[in-house]
Amino acid sequence: MSDRSNSAASRDVAYHLHPYTNARKHEAEGPLILSQGKGVYVYDDQGKEYIEGLAGLWCTSLGFGEERLVKAAAEQMGRLPYYHAFAGKVAAPSIDLAERLIELAPVPMSKVFFANSGSEANDTAIKIVWYYNNALGKPERKKIISRMRAYHGVTIAAASLTHLPYVQGGFDLPVNDRFIPTGCPHHYRNALDGESEEAFATRLAEELDALIVAEGPETVAAFIGEPLQGAGGVIVPPAGYWEKIQAVIKKHDVLLIADEVICGFGRTGQCWGSQTFGIKPDIMTMAKQLSSAYLPISAVMISDKVYQPLADESVQRGTFGHGYTYSAHPVAAAVALETLKIYEERGIFNRVKSLAPRLQNGLRRFADHPLVGEVRGMGLIGAAELVADKASTAPFDPVGTVGGAFAVRAQDHGLIIRNLGDTIAVCPPLIISEAEIDSLLERFGTALDETAEWVAGEGLASVA
Repeated sequence: MSDRSNSAASRDVAYHLHPYTNARKHEAEGPLILSQGKGVYVYDDQGKEYIEGLAGLWCTSLGFGEERLVKAAAEQMGRLPYYHAFAGKVAAPSIDLAERLIELAPVPMSKVFFANSGSEANDTAIKIVWYYNNALGKPERKKIISRMRAYHGVTIAAASLTHLPYVQGGFDLPVNDRFIPTGCPHHYRNALDGESEEAFATRLAEELDALIVAEGPETVAAFIGEPLQGAGGVIVPPAGYWEKIQAVIKKHDVLLIADEVICGFGRTGQCWGSQTFGIKPDIMTMAKQLSSAYLPISAVMISDKVYQPLADESVQRGTFGHGYTYSAHPVAAAVALETLKIYEERGIFNRVKSLAPRLQNGLRRFADHPLVGEVRGMGLIGAAELVADKASTAPFDPVGTVGGAFAVRAQDHGLIIRNLGDTIAVCPPLIISEAEIDSLLERFGTALDETAEWVAGEGLASVA
């Protein structure tokens, strides 16, 4: 066992140690009660309109009130409202959905397992990795590496891979020493002085290689990563990062799990974030935009390399002892199928490519604002990181207070946004129009200016 105390993960700066911060104003007043939605807008119980600037939780890709999805759910409800996927039985929509996902896969995939959330999908991926290595006669090969500021879910195993203190703190997580952190690929925060993106990526790959060697390659089973890290702060990997990381993974015969829960289905301008960054996974997890969040559904896709040992082991054991009551739920599957049809018929992924410059360039106009340290993003996902000092990149103390203040002011101006510490994430529905992007950016700018006035009045300082 290695000493991890000097790892890149443990050197992460204080900025990374803080959770989402909600504004005290709304803690005092109670929750915002929403009553209806249409397109990119939602309305509260008083009738006030808001742009949903985070697509709910990165998920409502087709916006609110898409009648085709409502109709697909109603028709399947009338035909077969429920069936399980146990004991050699399955509902027809689930088969069709699995086949369609295999067709869309960025690399050849073999089988699909359905679950109900990203957390369940990633828990399933972990169990598959462990089962796979047992089937291969390698019971010692169980460790899974994920990055600092990764978000992979909040169930016990998935949360053990989610290296964000607000997810692990107080819950006795990670649950054991099978879950290993490595460095976060955030050049702005973690690069050395004068270090280029390429050199930073090389260093992270070298650190990963050293970590695997220190742990013992015969004990390391998988590396999991979001193509672009979402809830950890919309972190776009540096140039060359995924190419270098995959070379290390291949060298040590470690499985690669691509967590596509946020990136999947067009968010980065292609169907998969894996396509955007040239990732060739052995296992993929997905959720959120799979059904435009209209009904809970997630999936795990596995390659034939992974599947065959599972199948052989299951024959020996008499069953593959994993599944959920609502796995492959026919209504959720029908809605997901219709969602995929809409993506194709309306050219949603190409639409994201065409709209991306308007959002990304619009956000980058705030880069010179006195509160903004970095603007980053791609496709229809982006973020502005607020800092106390632009020159030194020093964060505010406490981190999250200013981000929370921004969220309050944005909401006052009809923009629902979520702060990730002091990083303000933007992730609108994929159906947003150019005019609606302009309106979102206008409200964003107004909130930013008002937040700057508030910061000046409060005299907030940076983290020492």
